[in-house]
This record gives sequence, C-alpha cells and structure tokens, in this order.
Amino acid sequence: MSTAQTVEIHVHEQACRGCEMCVDICPTKVFGFDEDKRLCTVGHAQDCIACLSCAYICPSGAITHSNYHQVKNFYRDLEFSKRMGKFL
Repeated sequence: MSTAQTVEIHVHEQACRGCEMCVDICPTKVFGFDEDKRLCTVGHAQDCIACLSCAYICPSGAITHSNYHQVKNFYRDLEFSKRMGKFL
C-alpha cells in the first residue's frame, strides 16, 4: 500500500499575471485557468510529480510547492533558468 502524500501547490493570486505558462508547461496537466479572474488554478494537485517546472517558469514567482521530497538533479538549475529568462 502506498503512503505517498499529495504535493501541495500554492498559487499566490495577487502575484499571478495570468500568462498561462504554468498551464502549458505542466506535464501532468495539474493547472487550469479561470477565465473570469484571469488566474491559474490548481485543478488536479494529486497528479503533481513535483518537477517544479511551473514554479521555475512563472515570471512572477506566484507558484510555490510544499510536502514533496527533493531529489538531486531532478529539479531545475536556477542559474540556467535565469539565463533563459531573456527568451521568455
């Protein structure tokens, strides 16, 4: 029997710009988009694999995660992400 816990994903609504980059990059389609509020929403947190792609690509830093086990080399390189930012 699995004892895996669901990763907690927090979207800080005041910071979200409504760019939908998190929706596009998520490999497991965790996010949705609220057209009325123009904000991303967490629709399927149980499907999150904690790749953290959404948090690293978010231009306003509106997405944070908790309750996950960090695996070295699985997560994104911050220096590389900073250099790529000029292309976004």
